[in-house]
Amino acid sequence: MNSNKKPSMSELKLRRLTEHNMRLREDLERQRVRVSDASANLIRYCKTTRDYLCPSVWGPVQKGEDPYAPQGGGGCCLIQ
Repeated sequence: MNSNKKPSMSELKLRRLTEHNMRLREDLERQRVRVSDASANLIRYCKTTRDYLCPSVWGPVQKGEDPYAPQGGGGCCLIQ
């Protein structure tokens, strides 16, 4: 192709299709996880990881364990 000429319509279509084909090949090579495996992992995580915002499921939270409890500092700021 000469640098003075504009690319023809067929060349543009070929370039676009080639780029699309490359993206599809990259997508095909991406590792996949089955939905059943992903949902089993999510269920296992939810059963084993304690959620402090759901005391009805995990029971009451001790003040020392609760990361959302207000911190007792006495003031609003500390200057060192």
